[in-house]
Formats: sequence, structure tokens, C-alpha cells
Amino acid sequence: MLFLLETQLLHLRAGNWHRLGFTAAELEKVLENLRFESLARGVEAASVAAEWKAPHQSSLPSLISLAPDGIWPELLEEHRRGMTVLLTEIDQAVAANIALLQSPPAGSVELAADLSQPDALATLAGGSDDLALLARDANVQRALAAVQGSSLPLLRDFLGL
Repeated sequence: MLFLLETQLLHLRAGNWHRLGFTAAELEKVLENLRFESLARGVEAASVAAEWKAPHQSSLPSLISLAPDGIWPELLEEHRRGMTVLLTEIDQAVAANIALLQSPPAGSVELAADLSQPDALATLAGGSDDLALLARDANVQRALAAVQGSSLPLLRDFLGL
């Protein structure tokens, strides 16, 4: 996810707004995969919790505190720290993407304002530039929705953040 957010950010900074459809689609695929991974993580964590006599929906900090002596507490805490760093990097990439996506290149805002007029669609039929702006604005909105969905609240809860 971080790679895709950074890739999209590079495209935005380079002015490659025509790539947003592709980057948004890739990000949507990753988010869909993460939904399944979240379910799998929940099942595995519940299994470990049951083995360690903990509540079945325990967070990672709870599991760490209940882990048996040995390598488990240290290993799980290291994993938690690494995931926390990764989430911080994702948060930074999300914020940077949102900032750029909310200030699209010249022409997009004007087109959106024009679309509120009753004869706006008839006007679009006459100009390919207007259609290109409309397509770009649709890609911007799709990319913005995908980026905003990248906050991973279930993972944050599991990590105790």
C-alpha cells in the first residue's frame, strides 16, 4: 500500500494526472486484499488468544502482556513497533496525496462549477477538452476516495493505536 501511495504521489507531483485511474484501481485492489487479510489476522489472533487464555478479540498489546515467557513477547513487540512505523509512513503518504488531490490542476474546478448549470452536459458534447477535464475530475474523485480509505482502522485497533 505504501508503495502505491508513494507511486501515486510521484505521478501527482509530476503532473501525470492521467495516471490516476490506474493508481486508484491498484490501490483499491490492495485495500480489498487487506480486508481479507484483516479477517485472517483476526482468526489467527483469536486462536493465539484462546491458547494463551486471553479474550478472543485481544489487541496485540494485550497478547504481548499475556504471552508466555520466552521469545514471544519480544517478537510480538518488535512486530508491533514495525507495523506502527509503517502506519506512520502510510499516514504521511495519505496526507500528501490528499493535499495534492484536493488542489487539482487548473481547469478542474471551473469544470465542476460549470456542471451545476442546467445545460452543462450539452456544452460538454461540443468540446473534447471539456470531456478530458471531466474524465480527469472523475479520476481525481476515485483516487481521493481510494486514498481516504487507506487509514486501516481495524489494524490500528489491533495494534492498540
